[in-house]
Amino acid sequence: MPPHSGHKYLVDFARNYVGDLKVMVCSLKTEEISGKLRYQWMQESFPDVDVFHLDKKMPQEPKDHPKFWKIWKENIKRLVPEKIDYLFASEDYGWELAKVLGAQYIPVNHARDIVPIGGGSICNNPMKYWDYVLPAARKYFLKRVCVFGPESTGKSTLAKKLAKHFKTVAANEYARDLLNFYNGACDYEHIDLIAKGHYASEEALAKQANRVLFSDTDSVTTVIWSNVLFKKCPEWIKKMSYKRKYDLYLLLDIDTPWIKDVQRYFPEEAQRKDFLNLCKKELEKRGCKYVLINGSWAERFKKAVKEVEKVLGN
Repeated sequence: MPPHSGHKYLVDFARNYVGDLKVMVCSLKTEEISGKLRYQWMQESFPDVDVFHLDKKMPQEPKDHPKFWKIWKENIKRLVPEKIDYLFASEDYGWELAKVLGAQYIPVNHARDIVPIGGGSICNNPMKYWDYVLPAARKYFLKRVCVFGPESTGKSTLAKKLAKHFKTVAANEYARDLLNFYNGACDYEHIDLIAKGHYASEEALAKQANRVLFSDTDSVTTVIWSNVLFKKCPEWIKKMSYKRKYDLYLLLDIDTPWIKDVQRYFPEEAQRKDFLNLCKKELEKRGCKYVLINGSWAERFKKAVKEVEKVLGN
């Protein structure tokens, strides 16, 4: 909780030992990370292994119930009725459980010195122990930072520079990529495509990200532009803009030169200021955490790095 390199070693050890391996994920409803999620992560991590989920409330120690071992035997056999030849574990309970199941116990690094990590350490500081977390589970701990604000403020450039600095990935502004095929013109029918495309891009990159995923704009941006250009916005995008959460918004100030572009609309200082205020209003309405990033290009990058480091706990 979560699955990590130690669990991978245990499973890999076992599947190199036997020809038919079953892996059991046991969970309680009171646990911080849901059993369903952990079961899915293990399925994704080991697609060639039979993974079972025991989500029934079970006693955790022999002192918790006089029929502790009998209860565990019955529930394990319910999921794996065939004969069990070997039981693999890295816990002292393995000896007795194997005996109860009529199996040979195979201890696997009880000292935990081959992969010196535990789930508790990861949960307390996932950024520090990121490399131990199995890739399937990393999205759960991933930090998300959105580079946000009016046009021509350097969002795309900053997102890419931050991704390079933190050795991770950044989702491009999908609207720009899409509208390049329409000579920069945005029609209302494009709004759905923009919102879906940007969401899909972020989710596709989430599994590749290293601790933090940067995003050049988001669904709030789509809502703002849809309302500005068309005086309306699809309801599902509005709802998503409230549900989609980021750990931090870097709101870029308008103290930058406006550069003409076929996809840009508002060159006047007053227009840019109004749009910046609209961005602030929409973030505050949703209770989003944001910081205003301004100054020279070098100062902006330095400020942004400092704020992201706070999110990562550095």
